Amino acid sequence: MVSLPHPSVLQGAVSAPCLCCRKGKDQFDNLEKHTQWGIDVLEKYIKFVKERTEIELSYAKQLRNLSKKYQPKKNSKEEEEYRLCWPKFCMLRQDFDRYTSTRAFLATLNEMNDYAGQHEVISENMTSLITAELTRYVQELKQERKSHFHDGRKAQQHIETCWKQLEASKRRFERDCKEADRAQQYFEKMDADINVTKADVEKARQQAQLRHQMAEDSKAEYSSTLQKFNSEQHEHYYTHIPNIFQKIQEMEERRIVRIGESMKTFADVDRQVIPIIGKCLDEITKAAESVDHKNDSQMVIEAFKSGFEPPGDVDFEDFTQPMKRTVSETSLSNSRGDGKSEPKFGSKSKGKLWPFIKKNKGAGPEDFSNLPPEQRRKKLQQKVDELNRDIQKEMDSRDALTKMKDVYIKNPQMGDAASVDHRLAELGQNIEKLRLEVQKFEGWLAEVEGRLPARTEQPRRQSGVYEAQNPSGVNSCAQDRESSPDGSYTEEQSQETEMKIPATDFDDEFDDEEPLPTIGTCKALYTFEGQNEGTISVAEGELLYVIEEDKGDGWTRIRRNEDEEGYVPTSYVEVYLDKNAKDVHKPLQKISE
Repeated sequence: MVSLPHPSVLQGAVSAPCLCCRKGKDQFDNLEKHTQWGIDVLEKYIKFVKERTEIELSYAKQLRNLSKKYQPKKNSKEEEEYRLCWPKFCMLRQDFDRYTSTRAFLATLNEMNDYAGQHEVISENMTSLITAELTRYVQELKQERKSHFHDGRKAQQHIETCWKQLEASKRRFERDCKEADRAQQYFEKMDADINVTKADVEKARQQAQLRHQMAEDSKAEYSSTLQKFNSEQHEHYYTHIPNIFQKIQEMEERRIVRIGESMKTFADVDRQVIPIIGKCLDEITKAAESVDHKNDSQMVIEAFKSGFEPPGDVDFEDFTQPMKRTVSETSLSNSRGDGKSEPKFGSKSKGKLWPFIKKNKGAGPEDFSNLPPEQRRKKLQQKVDELNRDIQKEMDSRDALTKMKDVYIKNPQMGDAASVDHRLAELGQNIEKLRLEVQKFEGWLAEVEGRLPARTEQPRRQSGVYEAQNPSGVNSCAQDRESSPDGSYTEEQSQETEMKIPATDFDDEFDDEEPLPTIGTCKALYTFEGQNEGTISVAEGELLYVIEEDKGDGWTRIRRNEDEEGYVPTSYVEVYLDKNAKDVHKPLQKISE
């Protein structure tokens, strides 16, 4: 008879591996979740760095826009025309470069551009060294992770298949053992029964032997399958799975190292630009330390000084004796000369009292004699420089045409050399005219700078016309002055004298001039007696219209009505400018309110 193990022993022998397989599968699930979490962390860090680069780019752009916004504008045609009309009140690029404080501000703006550039460098380096590299690494990491877990699932499936084969072999062995046991019991029962034939007993014996043989075959197969499973299981748990776990561990450690290196690079990228940013800040500090308040003040003085000498002391006038009233020669109310009254037009005092001359609608005199000495010198120097530039342009054009003519002479097939002769002649004439203009303006400039004796012919030109037409006009003024009851000279007498003066071409220039538009209003702070030509008398508290601002000479042009207008000292009035004024006289009572 065959001795077989009890089925409960077999059940215990094969139930333990099943638990290990289940635990191994659970470990793979845990590792799969953990590695996916690690990839999520890496992708989140990539997103963080990407947003940081966008912030750096946006910050750099805003810094550049800020620097550009406050950069001085380059000269445009309109600005240049405005500067020619109002040189004292137009700040262009060259004015911005003139003062140390504005130069320091300009240097700050330029350094802010470099400062913005460093933030762009931070963005570019973080993008190339961190974002791009980590994005590529994440793709590789996902592929590697997928491969490892694929191998793990494959090994797990293989061991589960082996386990199923072992289970099937075990169940077959168990079934065959039970069948052999029943066949043995049936044979013994038949053999003990005397009523059973010998043939039936033999048949039962053969059946029992067959079942025992099948049980032995199943036992051998189960034993072989069990050995194979144990070998596979040992290989699975001691070789395949540890190798896969080791690869997953190495992959995870590389991920951790990579994110740590990226964080270090994140700091290094910032650290690399710190010296350059520090240099930008050092340049700003250096520019700030170069600010020289004394130099800037002197530049303002040089730019706006008028060149006038202050008036001298007013002499005492004794009215207790019947004598002619005398006034100091240096007083603003008296013309310099030999004591004789000169005609108003063409007199030298006219040049000194330039703010009071009624301005012509057209362009000013060619020699800028309507300007103060210092401003006149500057305008003449600008004109000389401009003419010299024009001469240089014409000379460059002439040189280019001359070279072209030489080429045509050497290579007639390229063009006719005679075709440029007319243009060369024109350029020569233009250059000669410009040189004559330069000589003329240099003469005026030399006169202003004191290198030549003052010219008297030009100022006296109109005076001579006047004297030729009315030779007795000069004496009439003096006679009127002496015939005054109190020995004084009044504006009414001067006006009567003017009525007797024949009209000249100089007068015609002002007769057709339209009145200037109103640009605001003013209130007289003090009483002013306007006794000089071009001035107007005002009483304290009087409200008037402003038609011309102070141009830097200390005088403001005002109007009382359509027939009365003139200059008053700016310090004597409080001005209220109206930017939207359109030559409409607003009620002056509103100002007092």
